[in-house]
Amino acid sequence: MAAIDKQAMDTLVVCTEASPEGFDIVQYTAATTADASAETVFDRLVSFAPGSTELRPGLAERWEISADGLSYTFHLRQGVKFHHSKTFSPSRNLNADDVLWSFQRQLDPQHPWHKLAGRGFPYAESMGMATLIERVEKLDDNTVRFTLKHPEAPFLADLAMGFASIYSAEYAEQLLAQGQPDKLNRQPIGTGPFVFERYSKDAQVRFTGNQDYWNGAPKLARLIFAITADPNVRQQKLQANDCQVALYPRPTDIPALRSDPELKVLELDSLLIAYVALNTRHPPLDDVRVRQAINLVFDKNVYLRAQFGEGGASPAVAPYPPTLWGHDASLKGWPHNLERARQLLKEAGQQNGFHLSIWTRPGGGPTNPNPGIGAQMLQADLAKIGITADIRVYEWGELIKRAKNGEHDLVFMGWAGDNGDPDNFLTPNLSCAAAASGENQAGWCDPLFDALIQQARQTREQDQRAALYRQALAIFHEQAPWIPLAHPKQFSVLRRDVYGFVQSPMGSNNFSKVKREP
Repeated sequence: MAAIDKQAMDTLVVCTEASPEGFDIVQYTAATTADASAETVFDRLVSFAPGSTELRPGLAERWEISADGLSYTFHLRQGVKFHHSKTFSPSRNLNADDVLWSFQRQLDPQHPWHKLAGRGFPYAESMGMATLIERVEKLDDNTVRFTLKHPEAPFLADLAMGFASIYSAEYAEQLLAQGQPDKLNRQPIGTGPFVFERYSKDAQVRFTGNQDYWNGAPKLARLIFAITADPNVRQQKLQANDCQVALYPRPTDIPALRSDPELKVLELDSLLIAYVALNTRHPPLDDVRVRQAINLVFDKNVYLRAQFGEGGASPAVAPYPPTLWGHDASLKGWPHNLERARQLLKEAGQQNGFHLSIWTRPGGGPTNPNPGIGAQMLQADLAKIGITADIRVYEWGELIKRAKNGEHDLVFMGWAGDNGDPDNFLTPNLSCAAAASGENQAGWCDPLFDALIQQARQTREQDQRAALYRQALAIFHEQAPWIPLAHPKQFSVLRRDVYGFVQSPMGSNNFSKVKREP
């Protein structure tokens, strides 16, 4: 029997579909960026149990919530160590100062680091954190209290999201003193299960296992993200054992992958939505009749079969899956109706047609397995009612940046729920605050919709919240700022020697408990 290469077995190579936008996770919303930062380098006060939306202690070992829902007191886990790097050696363990720095940076415009985030703070901004949190205060070195201006039902779950990651205030102070604040986004320091080593743009991200990790040292000595945009190449590299995990295979390839005895296919009904955002800031997309006509002309059933095959996704009607509470089963998707679409364009004075751009990405991911084909299908259907469209393809990070700037007309996008609460689909993507920050790619701001989701966030009873969300979903459906496409299933493919990987319904990928065994 051939000798086992221990170094190889201590290394996991993951073929992922896109480059991270950076490593300062508070500036970004892409899942690939979260995997390369929030799930590796950083931790949060609260965490999710593997494979679920159940909350459990993280950097805070316990907490108390006041009876009025306005005060959250967190007791920090003691002895948690920050990472070392070639240029930084922490002089102390995690304490309350790090928590204050991590939040005040995002909330306080006068904070010395607030304006240094070139991309801003999309989650904190779109979720209105600065208007929600009255203060964050240090009670002692190991105790922090958040005081809210009003009750916020999903607040605890929000603190388990990537934007609430805890940074080293000491590292930040060192970088600022050295005049190198940009290194926070290039060479991150956290408390997480993996220590950042280096990033080769569009090629790979390398990490080493954190042997001092408070939640148990990872089994892996090395973790490598091999950035592989083409799903065909991801599959080939997996089968050649050049990588041991391939994320986001095309659903149409799953039957063939299941038949390979060297592979394991994992499948999960995830909290995912695929959609096309219609930029309501660009006439004539500011006319609801035009948006409804575009929804009516696109043959979603044909699109679903081409993209996801049989059983790879369910058609979307609302911004979040029907498995989440608050869903309205009475809402029906827009039918494929060319005659009605033409009539609506005529009523809007657009019977002679107009020109649009369709934006998409080059490589496939879970919400858009074949971006080119999907864009071509939409282009062809729009032409049937006189709307001409050109397709523009941008690398994922560039696509997100330009869409945030509102340069697009139509853009294929997707969203993975971050915390298991319906609010996480609505506020970051469709609120007026998100329209102002650019994260709402439709640029859609409906005052009544916005008031309903704000009221739902401030309501503690789930039944009452659900009723408010059903009202909001009815407005979304009638106003049609998106083409809701699909709720895809999530697939991951592993080599047979990979154990301990658990899929998350929120689309994140954490390898802290993964090991390889022959």
